[in-house]
Amino acid sequence: MIHVVIGTKAQLIKMAPILRKLQEQNIAYNYISTGQHKATIDDILLNFKIKKPDLCLYTGKDITSLPQMFRWTLSILLKTLLLRKKIFRAKGVVLVHGDTFSTLLGALMGKVAGLKVAHIESGLRSFNLWQPFPEELTRLGTFYLADYMFCPGDIPFENLKNFSAKKIRINTKMNTLLDSLNYALPAIKEVQGVEVPKGDFAIATLHRFENFRNKESTLQVVESVERVANRKKILFILHKPTERNLKKFDLLKRLQANPNIELRPRYDYFQFMKLLMAAQFILSDGGSNQEECFYLGKPVILLRNVTERSEGVGRNAVISKFEHPIIDHFLDHLQDFTYASIVENLNHETSPSEIIIKECTRI
Repeated sequence: MIHVVIGTKAQLIKMAPILRKLQEQNIAYNYISTGQHKATIDDILLNFKIKKPDLCLYTGKDITSLPQMFRWTLSILLKTLLLRKKIFRAKGVVLVHGDTFSTLLGALMGKVAGLKVAHIESGLRSFNLWQPFPEELTRLGTFYLADYMFCPGDIPFENLKNFSAKKIRINTKMNTLLDSLNYALPAIKEVQGVEVPKGDFAIATLHRFENFRNKESTLQVVESVERVANRKKILFILHKPTERNLKKFDLLKRLQANPNIELRPRYDYFQFMKLLMAAQFILSDGGSNQEECFYLGKPVILLRNVTERSEGVGRNAVISKFEHPIIDHFLDHLQDFTYASIVENLNHETSPSEIIIKECTRI
């Protein structure tokens, strides 16, 4: 049995093609939700035509604060200890993804149940424990627990070469997100419920903990967005934690007052992709957005000091380090950071999702 532990929206988007292919190939899987994000999960399941979770370990509100995270973590661990036979109804392998708390919890759950753990999107490193925080720590913990490591390229594959020889590394060459894009892009023409502006515009989507941990870091983000807004119209997609911190530090009104910044709520994945395809470029602190833009040939300015991903860096992705001259250079040379999309229909040999499924069915 393949057990899949997922907790966040980003994880589900990247795992969706694996779950779809398992269904199409009539391979049984046990989908376990940690409930870290719930608000937008149903939309993604509908978009990708995936079954609902077989078991949800948490049914409260989305986890958006550290106190909530602490209570949620204790709750999941307690349920794992008491209900592990109910959670994992058969022997097999536990698939976890990425670098969230749900990733580490899923790996711990698998080990407590005496099962093998496979980590998807393994090997990403910034080699800085505090940037990104806490993602770098959760990665290291998951590397330690994992038995199988699916690496999305040569660099992450090499990053894991010094881990135990007992661990099995598999290079999928690309990220499963490429499979997600291949499925999503043909469908976005029919997507409703999102207004696409006329003319050039950029998208800002920012949510990383380290960027909003205090007023100083939040102000640094706001000033960078304003720098871009001096020259371009921006659609600022508000994540709930981002909105809460902007209010907390009395900076939301500042963005609302800017005539070149339009604040918008979060969209489902297909709606967001429709906006992204129409946008001239994107401002982001998210790894998935960096990867999406790399595959789509879309310029992206990263509001970060470092990135653990190599995709697009030096080609379409620029790490701003929150320095205005770097931001200005990016805006002055947008065309240099643009190229034709490399998204294409993958065959069974090159699809990252197919590679993962093939290996997991052998475990």
